[in-house]
Amino acid sequence: MAWWKAWMEQEGVTVKGSPHFNPDPDAETLYKAMKGIGTNEQAIIDVLTKRSNAQRQQIAKSFKAQFGKDLTETLQSELSGKFERLIMALMYPPYKYEAKELHDAMKGSRDDVSGFVDPGQAIQDAQDLYAAGEKIHGTDEMKFITILCTRSATHLMRVFEEYEKIASKSIEDSIKSETHGSLEEAMLTVVKCTRNLHSYFAERLYYALKGAGTRDGTLIRNIVSRSEIDLNLIKCQFTKMYGKTLSSMIMGDTSGDYKNALLNLVGSDS
Repeated sequence: MAWWKAWMEQEGVTVKGSPHFNPDPDAETLYKAMKGIGTNEQAIIDVLTKRSNAQRQQIAKSFKAQFGKDLTETLQSELSGKFERLIMALMYPPYKYEAKELHDAMKGSRDDVSGFVDPGQAIQDAQDLYAAGEKIHGTDEMKFITILCTRSATHLMRVFEEYEKIASKSIEDSIKSETHGSLEEAMLTVVKCTRNLHSYFAERLYYALKGAGTRDGTLIRNIVSRSEIDLNLIKCQFTKMYGKTLSSMIMGDTSGDYKNALLNLVGSDS
């Protein structure tokens, strides 16, 4: 990975995990937070929102080994409402969380499915683009147009990654070599806009919080899924686009432990 890409990814992360991580004391803290009458929600927030997903999975293993209980099930039995939903999202491994949310959305029990990516379809689209261009003499321009103009931004980002693995060159380079004139310019514009995902996620978060009521599914899903990728960069774009910080809107639209946990995941505005 190029140094600048690694730097950008690190700069974008709001949840970096604990540098001196030991799952055993964290598991013990969580056990004590839920032992007996009442629950210490703040202790749960302090541990789970300050650990990476990989670290949370290790905590769950330690919890099981030390106390003979499933951590996710124990949390679910102790918590409720939006706060429970957020904590459950944090406890899923990323691929399982995406699969679960997609399944729920397709049943109509979530806000929408536009933020999801089917990895298999992304790979197929990348293969189709390669077959339509680099693999043959001439270019199947309609295949390029169909994929670039009918897929979501998040899906296309995954397609571009898979394409580069297959073709050993970027989608932009292939478009430049395979198309010309106004079609080339139009396709490159689509790719350029697609790559600005920070604006896309900033917009989704804004409309999840704007107006009466909060679209909690969209809010939770986007904050949890981007917190270890580029949420800091999304926050900067959010402020540029809307003249207010993501944190300020969360503070105005949510409350209690749910609000505190979200703000921990989002991080400071500095």
